[in-house]
Amino acid sequence: MRFTIYQESRVGKRRTNQDRVAYSYTRDALLMVLADGMGGHLYGEIAAQLAVQFIAQSFQQEARPKVTDPILFLSRVISNAHHAILDYAFDKQLSDVPRTTIVTCLIQDGVAHWAHAGDSRLYMIRRGKVVAQTRDHSRVQMMLDQGLLDAEAAAVHPSRNRIFSCLGGNHPPQIEFSRAVPLTNGDVLALCSDGVWGHLESHTLASFLENGKVMEGVPRLMNEAERLGGAQCDNLSLIAMSWHDDHPEADGPDSVSTRGMAADAFTTQMEGFGRSKRDQEDLSEDEIERAIREINAAIHKFK
Repeated sequence: MRFTIYQESRVGKRRTNQDRVAYSYTRDALLMVLADGMGGHLYGEIAAQLAVQFIAQSFQQEARPKVTDPILFLSRVISNAHHAILDYAFDKQLSDVPRTTIVTCLIQDGVAHWAHAGDSRLYMIRRGKVVAQTRDHSRVQMMLDQGLLDAEAAAVHPSRNRIFSCLGGNHPPQIEFSRAVPLTNGDVLALCSDGVWGHLESHTLASFLENGKVMEGVPRLMNEAERLGGAQCDNLSLIAMSWHDDHPEADGPDSVSTRGMAADAFTTQMEGFGRSKRDQEDLSEDEIERAIREINAAIHKFK
């Protein structure tokens, strides 16, 4: 495989960053995953971290160098991440189970498969145009589908952040799966939280990434989303990957080639819990270490 990939997450104007992003790849497979946590002090952040870490670690264990069945893998790890969050809430005797959106994409054999629950999105951009995107599991999306709202009204609707499917919470998630999508040279896949897409039209988002230069396009796109978010700007997170044909002519200075990797090797980029910048959040080192232990224990139960 050959691709260029870049991820970034920012706190925006919120007290903490409850978004989590990660990617991991082997010689023959690439996983991207993004979660947007929801919950009170610390718990939304833990739900998102737990989901992303669980899915990434499952990929590391099973992709040797690729998974047997992409859709079965995505279905199982998302469902197990949901139950790990429930188990965490039970152990902590929480009155309100923490929740998180999830969107994840698995690429192997030059084919992309993705799945999501909630309103974190995946966009597929080909030759500068959005050719596929996930549909939000939200009340506003339902009203759009029923013709009760237009896009302009949806953008400012007071219920635009209310979703009906997520990991955690009181109901099993409604997980939506894509069809298998073969990739061609120059295709871009972008996964983002609503802090990024909430103030941008899809064609505007595509314009920042249309040339496939994700190392430059992602920061510029994040800057624009943060500017438009203004004083109420939400957490912003984005992973973008530009696919290259697997031959030397497609190489670029920032591209990754997995050709020389061992069959059991993997590379992962994931921010550790509590290690990112927390300007307004007063958490002691003991609180952070305890949260890390609790996350790892919850994940271990479902391995």
